[in-house]
Amino acid sequence: MEPDFRVRPKASIGSATGLIVAAGVVGILLIALPAYRWFFLISLGIGLVVAGILFLWYRLKPIREEDIENNKRPLGLG
Repeated sequence: MEPDFRVRPKASIGSATGLIVAAGVVGILLIALPAYRWFFLISLGIGLVVAGILFLWYRLKPIREEDIENNKRPLGLG
């Protein structure tokens, strides 16, 4: 008997609820674990630097129509 992958899970967390839960978990970890504060700050700093670099890169060098490949299925799947 093969599993039916079309069945959706009955309990799901919406995007807003998931964001609130994730922020709550991060907040609890920041309060409870002092070492996690340094990890969070370093990760946040790295993420902001990468986001800034990508923002500037695509602001100065926007994607043109000829940069986009027309072949949507390069492996021929589907």
